[in-house]
Amino acid sequence: MMMDENLALLRANHNNISRYRRLLRTKLSPLERQFIERRLSEEEAALQSLAVSTFPIAFNERKPGRPPLVAEVML
Repeated sequence: MMMDENLALLRANHNNISRYRRLLRTKLSPLERQFIERRLSEEEAALQSLAVSTFPIAFNERKPGRPPLVAEVML
């Protein structure tokens, strides 16, 4: 995949994560909340996977005692 496509997908994942987090701050039925939480988890996993494959060097150098958080990088 081209770098531009990866960056567009990363941006879309990030936007979806932001939207799902906003939705979780609203009043939802238990079923709606469960669906949104599942989609949020899927988007976060997709973002992490795509970020690691797009920027392998940046994510291979981990600081001791601190797991890499894509959300910190993308915010």
